Amino acid sequence: MQGIILFTVLAATYLMMIAKRTPALIRGFRYQSLCLFALTLLIAFGARQAELYFIAGLLFVLKVLLIPHLLYRVIQRIKASEGLGLLINPQLSLCWALAFTYLSWVFSAYLIAPGQEIQTSMLAIAFFIILAGIFLMIFRMTALAQVIGLLVMENGLFLLASAVSGGMPFFVEIAIFFDVFMSVLIMGFFVYRINKLFTHIDVNKLSRLKG
Repeated sequence: MQGIILFTVLAATYLMMIAKRTPALIRGFRYQSLCLFALTLLIAFGARQAELYFIAGLLFVLKVLLIPHLLYRVIQRIKASEGLGLLINPQLSLCWALAFTYLSWVFSAYLIAPGQEIQTSMLAIAFFIILAGIFLMIFRMTALAQVIGLLVMENGLFLLASAVSGGMPFFVEIAIFFDVFMSVLIMGFFVYRINKLFTHIDVNKLSRLKG
């Protein structure tokens, strides 16, 4: 079961890296978060830890329901172009995704002893998600895409913690969820203000303000 969920997480991340429009990127983040919710529930059931059930619930409410809803509302409110401002086209992005997957798998194989395929897979996919988040922040030029890239990185860190220790300490995880939620609210406000003042959210065009 874990293998199927991890494969779905991988597929959702690939879809995000080759997405051309913001709604597709948000959907990919929602699917990725939904899979992490299912994986956390599975780990909580096996470990019989009430804290993990609570974290899974927070993951579902914040990252599956609330944050995607807020991002969709930002798109509708600013009425901006849904394009992502691609610096690298989807075909080259797919090549980068394949390279990230290979490097993550090789690196994870060195860290985990042979015979622990599930843990190796979790670690490799976690590294891949972190790299994918960095990729989105660098090569997608709209502010919303870069916000989503940051959220993807946090998903990767969450999976990395689950792979290494079976889940972060309860209060650390609560603090991270709160920080992520507040960051989305603040960045959503700034995206709205940027669009209102400059009629676009392409951060590349803001370089003209340098002086």
